[in-house]
Amino acid sequence: MKHKLGRAAFVLGLVLCTVRAQEVEPGFTSLFNGKDLIGWAGRTNHWSVQDGAITGSTTKENPAQGNNFLIARDGDKDLVVGDFELRLSFRFGTNAWGNSGIQYRSTAFENFVVRGYQADLETGPTHTGGLYEEGGRGILCKRGDKIIVRENSAKPKKGAVEVVGSCGDSKAIQATIKASDWNDIAIIAKGNHLQHFINGKQTVDVVDEQASKAAKSGVLALQIHAGQPMQIQFKNVRIKPLN
Repeated sequence: MKHKLGRAAFVLGLVLCTVRAQEVEPGFTSLFNGKDLIGWAGRTNHWSVQDGAITGSTTKENPAQGNNFLIARDGDKDLVVGDFELRLSFRFGTNAWGNSGIQYRSTAFENFVVRGYQADLETGPTHTGGLYEEGGRGILCKRGDKIIVRENSAKPKKGAVEVVGSCGDSKAIQATIKASDWNDIAIIAKGNHLQHFINGKQTVDVVDEQASKAAKSGVLALQIHAGQPMQIQFKNVRIKPLN
């Protein structure tokens, strides 16, 4: 009898450990089950799950042939996000080069191409944590800046960027980012106010007042960049809507 009770307690302990491993913060919903790409869609020759992480990789034999993306899904359609807080962890592989990003409030096109706001990620020393607009206005906010983007009659496609403050020194932020190891990133988008954080440090603060370009909602996606062979991994992907 004692043996049976001990066995039951052991099994219950395993179940509880499994549940706890899948738990997220109150109000957040997990977007990745840690096992497969159910809930995501992308080019299967570039995206897989390895070591419990979403993994994007390219090789000389299997190049990206243009930037492409793994898109979060909501059943049989793309997941559309509006006002939200997104939290996840990322790391690059041991390749000397890597360029990636997290798309949000973006637009999806054929063959898993996505354009729109991107939290920039790279193996280099400059851009990780910045705000880039893929297929649009390009670099909107350099890491460490607080900016306002306004309409620009002279360059309507680009907008007018005004730096109004600082989130911190870019080199100091870079010093907290771990190479080839896991880093935590958070993205908060509410109205036209966009913020990025890496390992708890704010990297950009953007108010996008260019109404002709500012996106209020759109898809969520992960990027593989064209170029040299690379690997990028993501895990612990969870999101909370903001009302």
